[in-house]
Amino acid sequence: MTRLELAPRAEAQIRSISEWWRAHRPAAPRVFAEELASALDLAVKAPMVGIPYAERRGVTIRRLLLRRSSYHVYFSYDREADVVAVRAVWHAARGMGPPLR
Repeated sequence: MTRLELAPRAEAQIRSISEWWRAHRPAAPRVFAEELASALDLAVKAPMVGIPYAERRGVTIRRLLLRRSSYHVYFSYDREADVVAVRAVWHAARGMGPPLR
């Protein structure tokens, strides 16, 4: 079974975004959390989903768009270890992508 790992940076980004979303989107306070949960579930079930975004040290980093909240989830998949590693969650409207390792 594919395992999901969140990089510490991604965990911090998710916490920050979740707090902001709940405070500033009172009409739909759970949209980000629900979209993120669905995207992570999809990435675990189909780890080749998403658009190839970059390559770092021979590892392909993929990107999934959370349509309603306009965030991207950046992740990689290690086939041998069967691990999806979330590296960042970043708003799509930013002028550039997140720093990725």
